[in-house]
Amino acid sequence: MTDHSNDNDPPLRLPISPHEDLKITHRYETMSIANDILMAVFFVAGSIMFFFESLQTMARVMFLLGSIDFLLRPAIRLARRMHLERTGRGDGGAQDDY
Repeated sequence: MTDHSNDNDPPLRLPISPHEDLKITHRYETMSIANDILMAVFFVAGSIMFFFESLQTMARVMFLLGSIDFLLRPAIRLARRMHLERTGRGDGGAQDDY
């Protein structure tokens, strides 16, 4: 991270209404909730499939997809913070992480 305190060319700050922060936060929170539901579906489906011998390969695929989906959780949070930072909204809303 570059320190711009002594820089003659400070970062661009875009004036956005407080309502824009809410739109950004709600958009990413909705993505996070949808991701959590998808993750649960993968793991529940995989768990049920393990009861059937013929579906065990597909069960492993479901567990793999659920595990990969876990990577999306921090990626969504990071994208939200970067979006808020890019629009000049301070610390990216760290106190409001979900």
